[in-house]
Amino acid sequence: MMKAKSLAVALFLGVAVLVGCSTTNTQDKNQNNTTNNGITTGDKGNLTTENPGDTDVVSSASLASDEETLKKALKDSWIVLVKNDITTDKDIVVEGDFTKPDKNDSNKMVPAGRTIALYENGDNNTTKSYTLTTPKVTVKSKDTKIEGGTIVGDIYVESDGFELENAKVEGNVYFSKQEYKDSFKKDDKSTVTGVQEVK
Repeated sequence: MMKAKSLAVALFLGVAVLVGCSTTNTQDKNQNNTTNNGITTGDKGNLTTENPGDTDVVSSASLASDEETLKKALKDSWIVLVKNDITTDKDIVVEGDFTKPDKNDSNKMVPAGRTIALYENGDNNTTKSYTLTTPKVTVKSKDTKIEGGTIVGDIYVESDGFELENAKVEGNVYFSKQEYKDSFKKDDKSTVTGVQEVK
């Protein structure tokens, strides 16, 4: 009888240990699903990352509502959606090369230009425009577009394909080379209050 009780207790303890280990393994697996070589993919909702284990680069848009989130968004993503007026006494630098899935073949990655969107849309109309006030914006990424809203400050362009779309620059646009000025695009809705010259 004593042996039977001891055996029953031993079996109960063994099952309890196995259940505990199983729960721990399941939790570990769940954690592995949200982390890829040190990069937590769940932190940004459904956004995905490129170059896993290398740098935390988001292939979808990043939101910016203040100086700190703008700085992070410019490092993280090729599309930055500004959601507030932002004023900073620091220079803004747009740099880095990004890729995105090809429109015709989602398995193929192609170069992505940078987009800084200073507006919100609703029913295909701009519902709100925002202003970024900074001493200087330096554009080093190829095919950078500033869309909607206003930049208060000078823009220094050091790459090909800079573009203004429905955007206002209250300041000057300087190009470090003539070829960068030649590749500059500006639609009819965009304005630059200062000069546009090679400097």
